[in-house]
Amino acid sequence: MNLRKTLLTASVVAALPILATNAAHAAGPLMAAPVNLASPQESAGLVAKLTALDAQRGVGGDNGFRIASQHPGVVGQKITRAQHTYKGLRVFGSESVVVTNSAGDIVSESVADRRAGLNANGANAGAESGRPLAAAVADLTPALSANEAIDKVVKAVSPRAVHRWTPSAELLIYPVMKSVRVPSALNKSEAALNATDLEEVVDRYVLAYYVQTRMSQDRKPVYYDTIVDAKSGAVVAQWKALQTVVGTGNSQYNGAVPINTSQSGSTFQMLDSTRGTGGKFGGMAITNANHASADSPSPGTIYTNSTNTWGDGKQYIAGGSTTNANGQTAAVNALWGLMNTYDTNKNVLGWQSLDGNNTATYIAAHVDTAYDNAFFDPSCKCMYIGDGGSSFNNLGSIDVIGHEMSHGITDATSNLTYSGESGGLNESNSDIGGEMVEAYARAGGTGTVVPAGNDWMTGKEISKNGQPLRWLYKPSKDGSSPNAWSSTIKNLDVHLSSGPNNRMFYFLSQGSNATSSSDYYSQYLTKSPAAMTGIGNDKAYRIWFKALTTKFTSSTNYADARAKVLLAAQELYGTGSKEAIAVQRAYAAINVGADVDEVAGGSGVSISTQPASVTVAAGATASFSVGASGGTSPYTYKWYRNGAVISGATSATYSLTAQTADNGAVFNAVVSDSSSPVKTATSGNATLTVGSSSSSEKIVNGGFESGTTGWAGTTGAIGTFTGQTAFEGTRYAWLGGNGATATETLTQSVAIPSTATAATLTFALHIDTAESGSTAYDKLVVTVKNSAGTVLGTLATYSNANAASGYQTRSFNLVSYKGQTVTLSFAMTEDSSLQTSFVVDKVSLITQ
Repeated sequence: MNLRKTLLTASVVAALPILATNAAHAAGPLMAAPVNLASPQESAGLVAKLTALDAQRGVGGDNGFRIASQHPGVVGQKITRAQHTYKGLRVFGSESVVVTNSAGDIVSESVADRRAGLNANGANAGAESGRPLAAAVADLTPALSANEAIDKVVKAVSPRAVHRWTPSAELLIYPVMKSVRVPSALNKSEAALNATDLEEVVDRYVLAYYVQTRMSQDRKPVYYDTIVDAKSGAVVAQWKALQTVVGTGNSQYNGAVPINTSQSGSTFQMLDSTRGTGGKFGGMAITNANHASADSPSPGTIYTNSTNTWGDGKQYIAGGSTTNANGQTAAVNALWGLMNTYDTNKNVLGWQSLDGNNTATYIAAHVDTAYDNAFFDPSCKCMYIGDGGSSFNNLGSIDVIGHEMSHGITDATSNLTYSGESGGLNESNSDIGGEMVEAYARAGGTGTVVPAGNDWMTGKEISKNGQPLRWLYKPSKDGSSPNAWSSTIKNLDVHLSSGPNNRMFYFLSQGSNATSSSDYYSQYLTKSPAAMTGIGNDKAYRIWFKALTTKFTSSTNYADARAKVLLAAQELYGTGSKEAIAVQRAYAAINVGADVDEVAGGSGVSISTQPASVTVAAGATASFSVGASGGTSPYTYKWYRNGAVISGATSATYSLTAQTADNGAVFNAVVSDSSSPVKTATSGNATLTVGSSSSSEKIVNGGFESGTTGWAGTTGAIGTFTGQTAFEGTRYAWLGGNGATATETLTQSVAIPSTATAATLTFALHIDTAESGSTAYDKLVVTVKNSAGTVLGTLATYSNANAASGYQTRSFNLVSYKGQTVTLSFAMTEDSSLQTSFVVDKVSLITQ
């Protein structure tokens, strides 16, 4: 079952001063009534204000804004999403979420800015070659037409599929992103990284088409979003785009339930005109797809009945009528779920329908035959539900419908890109929404708060084997989802990378357990008390929803989500509130940000960045850094070695020249604030390991985890990209993969000591190709050159004929080059068609 739907950047939030609010606010509506769309004059006025703010930041005149959507905010406010443009073209994933008051003044602006390399007023250089980042898009004339870009995608994705919706191609600027470590994390091991230790920066820009194809094949929707280089036709990125999980009705999962229907003469129909306006049917409706093929399902017509009692409460009998009592049960499930989704968000938050503007939607039941799927389709803003087959019963349970409809809210607001970390957050929002709707419905579907009562498991009721699709409180129970963030999480399917944020929300609502054997335990909660305190479903959902709709951008990742959810909690409940502390602890529990003590009022100083253990060779510099938050700044620092204070070590960073005798030394810091009385916080311990001088690593940044440091040549090949994975860590060098004529080279100069008795070069290499046969069309040549560029020796030549699954480790003896400074070269050549990718990682040259 696909319960639905890649790229990240630093984000800043400008806001009014945050004031503590009364807890009673929790029972009041969050959002106002639907907004009137801004007039052209109002939109132009807002763009002028944003442009003026850009000018203050030094953003160049070629950059602009495009109003994308508008939604209600709190009473008297409006939320506008403004896309960033460069010379009239949208910059993908770069945008501002702007909250304005009734006078049109900007209250806050949440920004994901990817325009730095396009900034004509600032330092435009940024690529390692010294050339401007924007050089690649200096010419904005595409070599391909939009139709040619669409044709390339269709042929690559599924040439036999049929279009459900007309494909589209938008010409834009696509920033290719890479992850870099923040300075305080440079010496951390990969396993010790926290989500806040990495930031996403622009590596280069591509003039590209954003191609959206919505096709079907073999009863399965084939929905993809693809970035196609508008010059070469190469696929730059691609991700799946399918968003998949009063009368009386006898529902399958909730017994007899009240459903809102309409009457026309003596006929009743499943049209709820009290919820939503407009749309395809003029209100919330349930239709009978009557087994229409999932390849191109028609929603059919609205369900009708001669009485206002519907369904028999039983699983649909395969091959039976879709309109008799048994066939109506699927429609009852759908309407009850849709009503409760609408009511949860409107009665609790003030948010009306999916877009906040009360636009009606619909659900089509009985899609295909024995169909094990349900999905939200953003093209029609509607949902399709199958009857179930080998794995599931009817897929119309409350939490599944709440899940899919929550995709509609994401689609209408933050529109989180459905890939990488943002895709995981997209899925997590739907799991969260499904659980909150379930809790609301289980308590009777009335009231202005979200009560307790959900099971914190997605899809348990529909599963034939009794096992849910996901466990929010401990995602790893499914055998695949992680419980916490790691640097490789963005490489996972979004239904798995959602796991840590699901767990965060569970902890935020329900708290944790201090017993290590408990399903509710987190090893990352190190402050007091060891079991964090939850704030309940209602407050947790208000905080999350506010962040999603008023602060998240399409490129929000885990670290950015933490910052924005925390800001939402502070705006709702105060900067030092228990709710804001709970957000910090809940994210810390999944390795996103540092843990804090549950100090009343939040007045204590706390450690925000812990010093990391480091390993260096004798004679090298070892550095330890600590970060602090809370209390009263400025802070003072005191470093300790093996429990004894280090004289003169009074900065946030302590460095020393490591000697063999320092091996095993333990360091920590005590941070004090400027309040009276002074408050202090003690960091964790970090261990210094001093390696033996008998062997030495000569390659700098062989795992590419520090970006392009140490490497020359086609350094744009270094990073993390959709379509390939690292041998270890998150980064690698991807040479080739263009499907067009190309030459790419990576080099590094190394000195092999004259005293070396051994010099062993190793690297991990993965090769995949679209070529066939044994003819070598595309090649990677590994050579050793002198400083003049003369080839001293060819170590190996690889081609498309060597393609194999996974990485293979290659090893070569370079001791014959001792006493020389040589250049190690990886040179790739690719012919005019059919890609071959040579992916290199973990390059190492150890001398002894």
